[in-house]
Amino acid sequence: MSKLIKFLCKLLMFAAGFFVITFTVYILNLDMKLTARIEPFLLKHYDKIERNRHL
Repeated sequence: MSKLIKFLCKLLMFAAGFFVITFTVYILNLDMKLTARIEPFLLKHYDKIERNRHL
């Protein structure tokens, strides 16, 4: 029984930590800030791709 309680306690701590991290990312809008930094590199890459413009 003790192993089960320890496991559940660790699982709860992991879940709480994961929630805190994801909540912080959501509140501070960190995902979109990262995307804004990466966007110039992505645009440069996709502008180089040759496109088939035939109808």
